[in-house]
Amino acid sequence: MQHIYIGDEGKGFPLVLVHGFLGSSKMWEPQINFFKDYFRVITPDLPGFGKSNKAKSHNNIQSIAKLLLDCLDEKKIDKFYLLGHSMGGMIVQEMAKISGNKIIKLICYSTGPRGEMPGRFETVDQSRENLKKNGLEITAKNIAKTWFVKGEEAEYFDICIEAGKQLSIETVDNALVAFKNWDGVETLKNIKNETLIVWGNKDKSYNLDQVQTLNKNIPNSSLFIFEGCAHNVHLEKPEEFNRTILNYLNK
Repeated sequence: MQHIYIGDEGKGFPLVLVHGFLGSSKMWEPQINFFKDYFRVITPDLPGFGKSNKAKSHNNIQSIAKLLLDCLDEKKIDKFYLLGHSMGGMIVQEMAKISGNKIIKLICYSTGPRGEMPGRFETVDQSRENLKKNGLEITAKNIAKTWFVKGEEAEYFDICIEAGKQLSIETVDNALVAFKNWDGVETLKNIKNETLIVWGNKDKSYNLDQVQTLNKNIPNSSLFIFEGCAHNVHLEKPEEFNRTILNYLNK
């Protein structure tokens, strides 16, 4: 089995946070600091990302989902809450389809069921082309700007830039290939878990149709919309985000 970095802080029932494209576990900093008083907070760095940047990256969403389940098994974590952001949201959908009985509650955050992301600020193919043409640093920065209503002026923008610097072109391109090859719409009905869908209404990566498709097709799901937030609600309004998640997990 492939070995990756997994942050592990706090005590109590496990809460697993799966980061997104161009991200790392470091981007959960405001969540780790808050939730570690309530839960055992588990924050993997996906292969090729963050402190797992020496691990070979994947170009398949399902294979990452299986790897994370294996890693949790190895840590003897057999029941947990699961939250995935963006690409991480695609991964947690697949984890729920494979091993839904292990997931007590599921949170799909700033994500959707289609890897091609209709309505995204640029197509996946355009991102791949920009990566080749402009290089990693410029491409990652331009994408990260879209994650915040305030763009580069956002408080946590720098943390996103730092995460981008840990990546290779191969890792980023593999992630974009994984997007292109993944469509989870037809199997959403197989997610039986109680599910909260969280979305910011200024998100430029996933449009309203994407999150409504999740809501309509995951049988036991509800949708919570943050007004005036873009893709990274957890870094734009961390206190509100954390309280919303805590209230959902505790109800």
